Amino acid sequence: MTKVLLSLHVLAAIVAIGPVTVAASMFPAAVRRADLAQMRTLHRICRVYAVLGLAVPVFGFATAASLGVLTDAWLLVSIALTAVAAVVLAYAILPGQAAALTAEAVPARRLGMVSGIFNLLWATVVVLMIVRPGSTTGA
Repeated sequence: MTKVLLSLHVLAAIVAIGPVTVAASMFPAAVRRADLAQMRTLHRICRVYAVLGLAVPVFGFATAASLGVLTDAWLLVSIALTAVAAVVLAYAILPGQAAALTAEAVPARRLGMVSGIFNLLWATVVVLMIVRPGSTTGA
């Protein structure tokens, strides 16, 4: 069962989080070009896949419980970084994109910076999931 849960967790991360990171990164350039159609599409991708992304921690917790690693430091750090990434997405990226769509003055530079932070958080989580400091698997 652990292999199924881990597979679902990784698949959910690739399918849900991947598009959000790419779309969030592309949005500032669309703002600079004032490409409203592309901005709408990218914002929709971010919104829809953010909701789908909720499956990632659900399967992640199930996998961690099945592996018995819920109290491991690397996992706790990953959980904290995931929570920070979710907050950045919910309270900075999505509102900033929505404001840009309504012609409010939202600096593309700020959106780019926030998207970069979001992507860096996810990259760190991925590294922690692969390296797993203190792991006894030898990986």
